[in-house]
Amino acid sequence: MDIQTIKERIVAVKSKREYLLSLLEQPNLGTLRVDVNQALEELDELIDEFRRTIPVE
Repeated sequence: MDIQTIKERIVAVKSKREYLLSLLEQPNLGTLRVDVNQALEELDELIDEFRRTIPVE
């Protein structure tokens, strides 16, 4: 996989993060809130690891 493909996939992951943030605003999320928070934490870790590994141009 080339670097451009990886960058494109990270952009896609970032857009998914925005969706998860919007889910947290839903009042009827119930116990799924824990799962959404966990997913956000894991996405943040993935994005941070990407930034450390491949500096943005």
